[in-house]
Amino acid sequence: MVTGQERPAGTEGVAVDTVEVQGTVEPGWEGVRDAFVRNFAERGERGASVAVYRDGRPVVDLWGGSRDADGSEPWGRDDVHLIRSATKGVAAAVPLLLHQRGQLDLDAPVGTYWPEYKAAGKEHTRVRHLLAHRAGVPVLDVPVPFEDPAAGPRAVAAQAPVWEPGTDHGYHPHTYGWLVGELVRRVTGRTLGQWLAEQITRPRGIDLWIGLPDAEQHRAGTVTRVEPPAVGNGLRLRPKQAVADAYANPDSLTRRAFASLADTDENTPAYRAAELPATNGMANARALAAFYASLIGPVDGHARLFAPATVALARTEESAGPDRTLVVNTRFGPGYMLHGPASPLLGPSSFGHPGRGGPLGFADPDSGIAFGYTTNGLQKGVTADPRAQALVRAVRAAAG
Repeated sequence: MVTGQERPAGTEGVAVDTVEVQGTVEPGWEGVRDAFVRNFAERGERGASVAVYRDGRPVVDLWGGSRDADGSEPWGRDDVHLIRSATKGVAAAVPLLLHQRGQLDLDAPVGTYWPEYKAAGKEHTRVRHLLAHRAGVPVLDVPVPFEDPAAGPRAVAAQAPVWEPGTDHGYHPHTYGWLVGELVRRVTGRTLGQWLAEQITRPRGIDLWIGLPDAEQHRAGTVTRVEPPAVGNGLRLRPKQAVADAYANPDSLTRRAFASLADTDENTPAYRAAELPATNGMANARALAAFYASLIGPVDGHARLFAPATVALARTEESAGPDRTLVVNTRFGPGYMLHGPASPLLGPSSFGHPGRGGPLGFADPDSGIAFGYTTNGLQKGVTADPRAQALVRAVRAAAG
């Protein structure tokens, strides 16, 4: 229920019960604001931000609710939050840009750049296999801590694959970050987070980090797990039985894959400062949308990052069908999830990545739209959060 007087599009301050939604909306995009408001009223939203760019220009920039888990502090304009696996879509831009610059061959064996990776039957793994979740190493025999930056790459290099690399696909929840991060380090001499900051985000003023600097820690809000609200009949939506069984069984590939990183508190400064290119990016929606807008077109006087051929590459299907880890059908390009039933984006040309529990970022080259959504109330689900999907539907309607 919306209380108080709703202000015209383009102005700040819409009261939703006790939640103040702030920001700006261009004429014609009011439906996105309305969906954002309904997320607080109907879908259990706690604190969130959403942003949309079209043709390099912001048309939606909204935030509201609380920045912390207990609701004591309001979400500020420049606050950043953990985006979990939406980090993967950010990280994927780095190897694709290295490929665009001729520094990385996607068809080369990984061992060309990282000789230790040839161990345990992985000598024929190609770079594109890492990017498209076809490497066969979604799990580690022994989980590793985030505190040792060398532990993950060392463990994944020694790990025997679950399937022959390149022959099948299954989501690599944590190991993707160590695979791609170490590959970038071997090619550039820089960590992926350093390269991202130096080459992409810092020059463009985008508030997005993989490895949050100490000077920015004060901007970080906390995240917490929340139960989704009941639907109309009083029941909560439940996953298919096979999916539920996979997550319930501690010996399943699904559970083991998500447990490859040792248990940790995601809200600690140490965790935020670590570089985990699969899972611990810090951003707000404005930054996510600006990042994706920068991939497909000029923004604020800066040239586009991806050449047309690289945009085409990002949206080219590399993996499709039953996912060994997620136990649903998924579609991946090199580093990006692609539009499909398991992870609906804007349309067939879209590429991006969701984060477990809610966050989402993507670009849609055909429409010129870039989208970002962040939340601190992490609900169940990996690929299609109902709050994010409500916003995507509203963007689709506004875009015509």
